[in-house]
Amino acid sequence: MFYDGGYFMGGMHWFWWIFWVVLVGVIAFYGWGRQGEQRRRPRETPHEVLQRRLASGEIAPEEYEKRKALLDRDAGAKS
Repeated sequence: MFYDGGYFMGGMHWFWWIFWVVLVGVIAFYGWGRQGEQRRRPRETPHEVLQRRLASGEIAPEEYEKRKALLDRDAGAKS
């Protein structure tokens, strides 16, 4: 009455294998994609941040010189 030669259950078996393979593939693809974005953009150094702020007009040249001298002094003290 319920025996169909095993085709129905075999089909469900393959469906679940395909489901899990696709799910793991999607998770891996999106996980590695986000890590790659972080690796491509290196972190700015304090001097680069200061130069960017001067170039965008956030700080005046006098403020830039004062902060740069402070950064240079601190870098020399650690060496």
